[in-house]
Formats: sequence, structure tokens, C-alpha cells
Amino acid sequence: MSKIEKTIARQQEKISEGQFYEAHQQLRVVASRYVKQEKWSEAIDILHGGALALLKAGQGGSGGDLCLYMVDVFGKGEIEVNSDSRGKLLSLLRAFPLEEPTKKRFVDELMTWSAKFGDFENGDPELHHVAGTLYAEESEPYEAERHLALGTKDSPEQLAGMEYDWYTQDDLHTAPLYAARAVFPFLLTGNLRSANKALLIFNSRLTSTNKSLGVQEVSSSSSDIRVFPILPLLNFLSLLLLAIQRGEASLYRQLVKHYAPHIKEVGMWDDALAQIGELYFGIRIPKQGNPLFDMMGNMFFGGGGASPKPASTPRAKPKKVEGAAPPPVDLD
Repeated sequence: MSKIEKTIARQQEKISEGQFYEAHQQLRVVASRYVKQEKWSEAIDILHGGALALLKAGQGGSGGDLCLYMVDVFGKGEIEVNSDSRGKLLSLLRAFPLEEPTKKRFVDELMTWSAKFGDFENGDPELHHVAGTLYAEESEPYEAERHLALGTKDSPEQLAGMEYDWYTQDDLHTAPLYAARAVFPFLLTGNLRSANKALLIFNSRLTSTNKSLGVQEVSSSSSDIRVFPILPLLNFLSLLLLAIQRGEASLYRQLVKHYAPHIKEVGMWDDALAQIGELYFGIRIPKQGNPLFDMMGNMFFGGGGASPKPASTPRAKPKKVEGAAPPPVDLD
């Protein structure tokens, strides 16, 4: 057994005996010694082993502190994102006790590190996917949306499923509002493939559990679209994705004009659609700061507009999305 392994084993024994504070302090002291010597690997192993033991013992505060220290060491040691560093972080992330407040800071800091020392400027997709999935499981929809939008090819299924489950607590006519929360974030990050997949999954679940919707299948040589006679904004989302695939600005303008009364009733899609118009069709809009991420933060991750407010406790069910029932319209 190596010196590092012996140190971790001794502290794990103390943790098993309930000596949490003493173990936490000693782990920090030993790790600090290695950091001063720039022995990054040793410091990381000490912090990872100790943090994992504390988290599994339900000590989220002290375990979270060692997690944050480990990310700091990753930065100081200029550790790159790879299977080993990612694996250590994910094992810790999955071990956090429910409702531990340190977790959010840990997630934010590991994303900042992965953006700096990885291949993706918005953070590592796999880290985003796991963080978003855990937030979804913990009924934290806004945090889940923020991370799943930047996740992997598996993220659309997770996001669409979460939005659909959230929607089932609301009224039938609000389905397009929840579907949009699964579609717009991907479009705003330039991920058309994931946006299409998310809408397909949402609509499939909707039709399979609501047989009375009277859905019509419209097929052409280039595309297949489901038409919802009583949910016009779902039709709008499908046609919006089709317009983006074709890259036709005139079709986009016609589409927005046709559905303008319904979009106006929603009251919170204008900014998103303006960004989509510029991103995919070159329709310029005035710039203020970083509108892409400002808009995403405001509209989809718990900001203003008619979006629902986060629940008062982390485990509480999200409130319903507010919005008037859109009247039926024939699809032109």
C-alpha cells in the first residue's frame, strides 16, 4: 500500500468512526503540503479519496469543501480534461447528498475548469449531461435545462423527458410551452439535431398518452410533420425546425407572421425567436451585451417573463407554466 493509500485509509477509518471534523482537517493539511510541493497528483488523490468518503457518510459540507479544493488544485496544476480527471469529478458529483448547497458551486467551478482546460468553450459536454441529469432527478428544472442544453447526444432525451413530466402537472393547452423549453435551448446553442430530437420525443409522449388529440400526419418527399389541430404552437415549433433546415428566411418570416397572435399570447418567446432569426436566417437585431446567453438565462433558466418561479425548496414540484389557452387554428 502506497503512502497516499495509507493516508486515505486512516482518514476513512476516522470517518467511519464519526470523527468527521478531524478527518476533514487532516485531509486538508496533507493535501496542502503536496500542493506547496506542486505534487498535484498526490494532492488530488488525497482530496478525491477523502471527499468521496465524507460525501458517502452524508457529510456534504466538509466533503463539498474538499471537492472545491480539488477543483482548485486542478486549476493550479493545469490538469486537462481527460477520462481520469472527468471520472474523479463525476464520482464526486454523483455522491453529493440531496439538497447539499455546496453542490451547485462545485458544479459551476468544475464547468469553469473544464472550459479552460478542455476542448469546449462552454464546458465539457459529459460533465454538463451528468450535472443536468442529476438536477432533473432532484426536481431542479432550471439548473437541469442550463446544463442539458450544453450536454451530449443523449441530453435531448433527458431534457424532453423532464419537460414532459413537468408538463403533466399542468393543463393540456400548455404543452407547447414545455416543448419549447426542450427545443429553444438547443437552437440557441446552434444544435439543430438535438432540437429536432427533443421535439420528436416530447410529441411522441404527448400523442401516446393523449389519444383524443386527433393528431394528423402530414408527409412529403422531404419531411414528416405531426399536426395538432388544438395545439397550434406545437405546429409552429415543427414548422420552425423545418424552416431552419431549409434555411429560408422568407418561410421563417411567414411562419412568425401567421402564428403571431398565439406567440403574443405566450408573451415570452419574442426574444428567443429574434435570436433564432439572426442565428439561422441573418435577420439582424440590436445588440446589447451577450444577447444569446442573456436571453437563455432570462427565458429558460429561471429569469423573468411569464416563466414560472423556482419552488421555495429544492425538492418541491415546479409550479405550472402560466399562459392563456391558445385558440385552435388551421395549419396553412
